[in-house]
Amino acid sequence: MDDDLGKKRRRRLRRTAVTALTGLAAAGVVTFAVESSSHINAEPVSKVSDKPSAASSSASASTSTSGESADAALSRALGAVAAEGSYQVAALDLDSGASVSYASGSSADTYDTASIVKVDILATLLLQAQDSGTTLTAEQQTLATSMIENSDNNATNTLWNEIGGASGLDAANQTFGLTETVAGTDGDWGLTQSTADDQVKLLQVVHGDDSPLTADSQTYIQQLMANVEADQQWGVSAAADSGTSMQLKNGWLQRSATELWDINSVGEVTVDGDSVLIAVTSSGSSTESAGIGLVETVAEAAGDAVASV
Repeated sequence: MDDDLGKKRRRRLRRTAVTALTGLAAAGVVTFAVESSSHINAEPVSKVSDKPSAASSSASASTSTSGESADAALSRALGAVAAEGSYQVAALDLDSGASVSYASGSSADTYDTASIVKVDILATLLLQAQDSGTTLTAEQQTLATSMIENSDNNATNTLWNEIGGASGLDAANQTFGLTETVAGTDGDWGLTQSTADDQVKLLQVVHGDDSPLTADSQTYIQQLMANVEADQQWGVSAAADSGTSMQLKNGWLQRSATELWDINSVGEVTVDGDSVLIAVTSSGSSTESAGIGLVETVAEAAGDAVASV
C-alpha cells in the first residue's frame, strides 16, 4: 500500500513537472535531444488533413451499477452506442491498476493508426538515442515538436526515415512489448496496424513507472503531448475531469478507396483524480466529425468504467 501511494505521488509530481515544462517550452527554455539513422524514403500518407476541427459528442453513457465489473459496465454502456463502423477501446488506471477493454467487432482486428503512430515514432527515436548514447539535435527537436504538437506530416516523414522506417519501428516495438502492431511499409507510416490494447501498452512506455525509456525521455514526450494545438485537443480529452491537464495525440485519415474515416485518439487524462491511459481506434465513419463524436463517447465511457473500480 505504501509503495502504491508513493507511485501515485510520483505520478502527480510528474504531471506537475510536465505542466511546468510545457510552459517553459513555449518560452523556448526546455531542450532535449537524439541522433539516429536514416534509411528508407517516406512519402506523406494520402488524404491526412493536418488540422481537423474539434468536435464533441452529445451522447453520454452511465457506467456505474452496484456490484458490476468495470468490463461489464463498459460493455453495457457501449452496447447502446450506435456506430457506423467498428472500434476498440482500452483504458488503464495507473493509480488503481484497474483496466478495461472493449471491441465492437473482434478484439483481434487491427486498425490504421493514422497520426497516433507519431507517438510511437518519437518513442523509437528516443530509444535509439538512449541505446547509442546520443542526444537530439536542434533540428530533431524542431521536427519532433511539429510532429506531435501540430501533427505535421513532412516532419514525420523525416523522422520516419531517421528511425529506419518500418524496420526501426518494429524493432523498437519489440522492446516496448507491443505484440499487435505492425509498421506500415513503403513509407506509409499512417497505415501502421495496431490495436487499442497495444496502444495502451505504448502509453505505459510513455507514462508508466517501469519503462525502457528514461524519465527524461518520458517527460519529453509527455511535454509535447500536453501542448497539442487547440483544434486537435478532442478525443480522449472527453473523459478528463473538468479543469485538469491532459496529454494526447489524435489520428484522422480518410481512406481514398471508400472515402470513410479512420479516427483514433490516445493519451493520459485525469478521471476522478486518477491518472488514466485511454486508447480508442476506429474505422468506417462517414464523416470526420461523426468519427470524432464516436471516439469521444467511447473514451468517456471507458474512463468512467475504469474509474468506477
